[in-house]
Amino acid sequence: MQTTIKYLVITIFLFVIGIFYLSLNKETNYNTRSLVGKKLDQIRLESFEGNNFLDINEFKKNDFTLLNFWASWCGPCRSEHPILMLLKKTSRLNLVGINFKDKQNNAKNFLNELGNPYKKIFIDLDGTIAIEWGAYGVPESFLIYNNKIIKKYIGPLNQELVDEINLLIK
Repeated sequence: MQTTIKYLVITIFLFVIGIFYLSLNKETNYNTRSLVGKKLDQIRLESFEGNNFLDINEFKKNDFTLLNFWASWCGPCRSEHPILMLLKKTSRLNLVGINFKDKQNNAKNFLNELGNPYKKIFIDLDGTIAIEWGAYGVPESFLIYNNKIIKKYIGPLNQELVDEINLLIK
């Protein structure tokens, strides 16, 4: 009887250790690589001014769009902003901004102070749009061509990434 209990305890112990081992080796990172190449089906974003919504036709065929999640309270967004202003002047990208979990007055002050690089701006007050796009936070950018995501950039854009974008859009 005692030997049976001993084997039962050992078996349960090994089972629990096995479960923990498998859990530790399991990939738990949120992976958004599958977004690249994804065709954009339906997008519903409210305009920054509140008067219209984003239409899927904004991402025209043979037109490159950089969709950028940003916020006025975001330090890296502030450091990225001159790069976006440069892209506006020097590339043929359509820059579309999504203001993330921000107060509209703060966002307007941010753009008045630093300039507005965006052709259109939309809002994501509660962060659900960012979740749908697989965004970890701000800033994040998605390069779109022919209604497909062709590249995702996590974190602030820099000159090296701008050079990469310029190669992709040629």
